[in-house]
Amino acid sequence: MEVDPYDEPDLDGEDVVIRRVNPDQHLVKDESTGKLRTSSKLFTPSSGPKGGMSVDVLKLIESDGLDPREFVTTPVFIGSVAFKARAARDAGLRIGYEPIVDVPGVDDNPYHGEVWGGQEKPNRFSRGQKRELAAASTWFVALPDVEIKI
Repeated sequence: MEVDPYDEPDLDGEDVVIRRVNPDQHLVKDESTGKLRTSSKLFTPSSGPKGGMSVDVLKLIESDGLDPREFVTTPVFIGSVAFKARAARDAGLRIGYEPIVDVPGVDDNPYHGEVWGGQEKPNRFSRGQKRELAAASTWFVALPDVEIKI
């Protein structure tokens, strides 16, 4: 079920969210260094009218006693970055819960959240907002020799 974009008051500024990295979609070769780096697509919301950028909420995963690094790592998502909810808000974005449950063909994820843009265009982030998220991110499940930058 798609929720209307909002800002969740239960997500404290210090709460950590995790963005999964799909190397086929989120990594590019840096022309200046010749090494891999994250692409701006890693910090881009989905295109639907209420589309946000998918994240997983660390405190929810931990509260169920799961290993968060194991939970966010799949054959498709081999790495992940993390940033605090405050970083999204400081960039002028909203962040909230959007659990994925009982969606045909999709694994349940009760820890799923979204980061959305402004009221007018929740499915759009400016280049500056993407840069702010990249700058605030650190590796959660590191990909060796890959730099977080756009």
